[in-house]
Amino acid sequence: MILEEMMNTEVVTLGPGHTIREARELMEDRKIRHLPIVDDEGGIVGVVSDRDLKEAIPSSLIGKQDLSVYDTPLSDIMTTDPLTGHPLDFVEEAAVIFYENGIGCLPVVSSGKVVGIITETDLLYRYIELTGASKPGSQIEVRVPDVAGVLFGVSKVFYEHNANVLSVLVYPDKERLDHKILAIRVKTMNPLAIIEELRKEGYDVLWPNLPGMQQ
Repeated sequence: MILEEMMNTEVVTLGPGHTIREARELMEDRKIRHLPIVDDEGGIVGVVSDRDLKEAIPSSLIGKQDLSVYDTPLSDIMTTDPLTGHPLDFVEEAAVIFYENGIGCLPVVSSGKVVGIITETDLLYRYIELTGASKPGSQIEVRVPDVAGVLFGVSKVFYEHNANVLSVLVYPDKERLDHKILAIRVKTMNPLAIIEELRKEGYDVLWPNLPGMQQ
């Protein structure tokens, strides 16, 4: 999946000359936590987050406040040279950028202009969608050798049981480096027959490991 398929194209922006007051009112009104800051041509020059505003605005618990801070231009508090994505970038690549840089949003830029934005929440929601976790079903985890063709053999068991597979995730086995773990989410609330068949075929089912089930 590419960013173009999931980004929010209704991007709310301000310019570097706008004030903290304007940013705060806009973010509260639109219920957003990040504002791309753009120049007159629509090119991105910075990003302001709700955290930036909180750090700039003195707490109401600290005596008399200096209200002039609300007139501070966003150019004074924004993060300059922000990381950006392109509409054709893969979502997985964007997730790595979020993780490695600890950012909360990624403006999406094309032809020098901001055309979209994705946030941590967007990525989490997409992950939930891709894994099928929001739909009723069961998860089965199987340890398999890290060899070509093994997924075909496992999927054949699900096919023979007419099971609707919602998602398949593959991740390393920390205990056995020459194996992988398949996390398979299937659209059934009773996967016992599938689990029994997987074990008959010689596959190591790690989850669910229910009492009384044959190992």
